[in-house]
Parts: sequence; structure tokens; C-alpha cells
Amino acid sequence: MATIGFIGLGNMGAPMAANLVKAGHRVTGFDLVPGAVEALTAKGGDAAASAAEAAAAGDVVITMLPAGPQVRSVYLDEGGILASARRGALLIDCSTIDVETARAVAAAAKGVGFDMLDAPVSGGVSGAATASLTFMVGGEAEIFARAQPVLAAMGRTIVHAGAAGNGQAAKICNNMILGVSMIAVCEAFSLAERLGLEAQTLFDISSKSSGQCWALTSYCPVPGPVPASPANRDYAPGFTAAMMLKDLRLAQQAAGATATATPLGAAAANLYQLFVDGGAGGLDFSGIYRLIGKSDDKT
Repeated sequence: MATIGFIGLGNMGAPMAANLVKAGHRVTGFDLVPGAVEALTAKGGDAAASAAEAAAAGDVVITMLPAGPQVRSVYLDEGGILASARRGALLIDCSTIDVETARAVAAAAKGVGFDMLDAPVSGGVSGAATASLTFMVGGEAEIFARAQPVLAAMGRTIVHAGAAGNGQAAKICNNMILGVSMIAVCEAFSLAERLGLEAQTLFDISSKSSGQCWALTSYCPVPGPVPASPANRDYAPGFTAAMMLKDLRLAQQAAGATATATPLGAAAANLYQLFVDGGAGGLDFSGIYRLIGKSDDKT
């Protein structure tokens, strides 16, 4: 089993680290929130007093951080991971960040002799808790093979997306599809309501015909048709609207950098910005139905 330093024990990182402990790995964790570290030790992990101490404790170092600036800082600053990790350690960043940062940090790691992967995840907090995440992994094939046994303790689907940064590229492209399709499903159900078509009837038809998509059949944004969807729990989050907005912004940043036209992605980002600005950032992203379906003139 591996010795692992885990940095970032938030909503996603905490259950991921706990699953590594459950799988028999020795995990030393650090987070800026002391209670998060205490929660890991209660599950059998070890505590580190700093990111540097966690990095030095493992043959594998995993990070799950909020955004690109934090990743650059934790890896590249004086006393950061590249300065503190054991020689030969495998570095895996599971944060969702911009492609440019992922490639820059991977290049810096390679320059001082470390193997590194970007491995963002899909599946939300529930997937992290049940070790059923999907990992989209960027980096050299040999490094990917080295990481697979560790990633398998946290996820069900592990896909090599290509060179460094391609894991992040896959993540933001996938979530742009998800954000756009969720809005389309919300619009269709809103229109159906105004036309007098029951939501269950539309679901029964579209889920078996050309309108079928994951946002409809697995995560239907209106209460009723899919009992497990957040719509039936007052949009308690699996994946928050604020996180969807973050990913859509990253996609728009990448689109701008590559001169790629993504008009639907841009529209989705604008709608989620309105939703989050209205105070709904903590709701599930499917809760955008409340914005799209809202009208003061239902005639």
C-alpha cells in the first residue's frame, strides 16, 4: 500500500482521503481548516501541520484545491510541494483549474524531476463519498499507469485523456456540455408547463426519444420524474451552481485563449452568473430551473 500526503480536505477532498484510508493506504492530510484534519484522523489518517509536512510524508502527493492560484502557490512557492516532496514522489492534482496553470505546474514539476498528473474529477460529493468518481487524467502514459491503483481507491472510471493539461480540458468541456444541456432541459419543462403538458408526460416521452440526455434522465430538474434528483430535495446540492459557474468560466477562458466560438457555453455561463448573483450559489446546479421557470406573467 502507498504512503500518501493529501492536501485539501474540503467537501471533495475529505471523502476522497477517507476512501484512501479505507483502502489501506497510509494518508497524512493537511487543510487550512483544523477541523477537517481532525475529521481525517478520526477515520484513521494522520495529521500534518502544514502542506509541506503533508507533501514530505508520502510517496504520492494528492491535492484538491479551490482554483488555479492556490495550485500554483501550493506547488511552486518557497516551501511548497516541489520543494518539500520526497524525491521520486508521484504528484496528482485533482483540483479543477485552468488548463494553462495545469500545464505550467506540470512543466515545473518535470523540470525538478517529479512525475505529475492533472486528474480532475466528475461525480460530485456523492461520488467522492462512494468512491465512484470519474477521473479525467492528463500526463504521460507511464505516469498514468503508476497512478491507477491509487485513483482506483477513489473512483470507478479512470480515463487517460492525453498529455499534461488534457484532464482539465476534458473536465471543462464535459461540464460545458452538462451546463448547456441542463438549461435546455429546464427551458423545455418550463415551456411544457405553460402549454399545459404535465412534467411526467414530457419526461416519459423525451427520456425514450431524441431529447434523451443525462440532465433529463438522471438529474431531472423538476420534482417528480426522477426521485433521486436534487429537485425532490429542494435542490440540496450534489454539485452546486457556484461550482458549475466556475467550470463554465474556465471553459470560456479556454475558448477565448484558443479563439473558439462557444455561444451556447457563453450563454450558459451568463445564466448561471445571474442565478448565483441572486443568492443561489449553494443550491444544486439543476436548481437553475427556478430562474428559467420563473415568470411574473404566467397566462
